[in-house]
Amino acid sequence: MDCIELKNMVFHARHGVLEQEKTVGNTFTVSLKLYLDLSIAGQTDNLKDTLNYADVFEIVKREMAIPSGLLEHVATRIISAVEQAFPQIINIRIRLAKVRPPVNGEVEEVAVITSRKRYRHICRK
Repeated sequence: MDCIELKNMVFHARHGVLEQEKTVGNTFTVSLKLYLDLSIAGQTDNLKDTLNYADVFEIVKREMAIPSGLLEHVATRIISAVEQAFPQIINIRIRLAKVRPPVNGEVEEVAVITSRKRYRHICRK
């Protein structure tokens, strides 16, 4: 299976349960792996035969701008929005990380990693 990867997109957003996180915000990174068939695009060299990763970035940017309490919620929204825009995606994996989370100690980042697989029904006559 083929894959398009958008790695370590960086956003400033207001996700978190603490009041400071909601007010000041934090730095987040998002990485996506989008699994789909790229064989036609590999032959035609035509953007219409693949998905435009710039459009994917804009979807992620839009979803990251909506404040949420939990990273799990943001990750699920991103997956849903990307899948809706690109029905050719067979499987999607996201890694959403909060850089330097507010904990009582030194932590580089905390991340949620999740994936969704689309099940395609094959009808036979």
